[in-house]
Amino acid sequence: MKFASRATAISPFLAMAYGEKATALEQQGKDVIRLNLGEPDFGAPAAVLAAMKESLNAPVFPYTSALGMPELREAVARFYEVKHGVALSPSRVVVTAGASGALLLASAALVEPGDNVILGDPSYPCNRRFLNAFGAEVTLVPTRSEDNFQLTATSVADNWKHNTKGVLIATPANPTGMVIDAEELTKIGEYCKSKGGFLIVDEIYLDLSLSADLDVRNDTFASQSTLGTDTKLQSVLANAQLEETVVVINSFSKYFGMTGWRLGWCVVPEAMTPIVEKLAQNLFICPSTLSQKAALACFTPEALAQCEQNRHTLEKRASLVFSALENMGLGLDAKPDGAFYAYINIKHTGLSAIEFCDALLSQHHVALTPGNDFGEHNANHYVRLSFATSIERLEEGLSRLAEFVESLS
Repeated sequence: MKFASRATAISPFLAMAYGEKATALEQQGKDVIRLNLGEPDFGAPAAVLAAMKESLNAPVFPYTSALGMPELREAVARFYEVKHGVALSPSRVVVTAGASGALLLASAALVEPGDNVILGDPSYPCNRRFLNAFGAEVTLVPTRSEDNFQLTATSVADNWKHNTKGVLIATPANPTGMVIDAEELTKIGEYCKSKGGFLIVDEIYLDLSLSADLDVRNDTFASQSTLGTDTKLQSVLANAQLEETVVVINSFSKYFGMTGWRLGWCVVPEAMTPIVEKLAQNLFICPSTLSQKAALACFTPEALAQCEQNRHTLEKRASLVFSALENMGLGLDAKPDGAFYAYINIKHTGLSAIEFCDALLSQHHVALTPGNDFGEHNANHYVRLSFATSIERLEEGLSRLAEFVESLS
């Protein structure tokens, strides 16, 4: 049997690989602190769990539209209006099997074999894998901490080739947690539009600000005061000038804590909806009916209030982590704006990222992710720590990390 080149050429997802190493140690009776995966420990809101249990009383769970349940698409559109001040037609919302499903559909709809797509380095590895799977050539453009580890309009223009068809940006980004400047994002979008290209914006961490002070009173969902707004973390959809050329990807996995439910969405230009619908019909048939029914409860006041409390908890964890890293002499080249990651510069230790992570895991049983997962430029100088776990486990993990760093001096 001969395997396809796209399958044999793909690199392992190191965040998952270190999870498997951690599991092997746990099977030997070791207590491993897992700080390698971006998986919130909160789980789904109580209202969502209740809705799931209630829906189990239904005798059948038929296929939904390939675009998702109409009422869920409407709820997502309403969420953008209330949270981000974006008037959005539900016809542009496509519910998918996770954000990964959304990126798969976007890649299938927009890239041809031989097309070039620009991404920043570092960036989430699976984003470029989807593009590669459809024959795209990906250009990883090195970014700087001074630019929040994000692309700039200048760097996009400098790297735009004759076969470049678009740009993919994540904000806040994985692994850095950094947000792109809104003005810079607009310039990039306008540049793509002028070239007849597309801009895909991964916003799955959009609502996980580490700086906003939002009101979580249990008002009605229709009340703007229920959620408030972080002026730094704004959806690119707020720029109406770009709506014809921008695809936005989001998910129920991060802010709503529904990782294993495999449910996400994308917002596409109106003309792209029927294209994506045909692709979804053939590739997925539809997202999980059960998950969709339960996800409607995400937009109740109770669920949104719980999600905001969870976000506040992440802020407290971030404060703990950033302070501890500073005390042990591990640097953050830029302080994260959102998500739940610390992208740590370990160059001064003299170890490569993989050497650092291997030794930390084998000697102190703490799992991190090497920077090699996220790019090529200076990847060996960084490791990613996820603080999507309890304060108690974080404190223990940070204590072990400090012991390890101390042993290197």
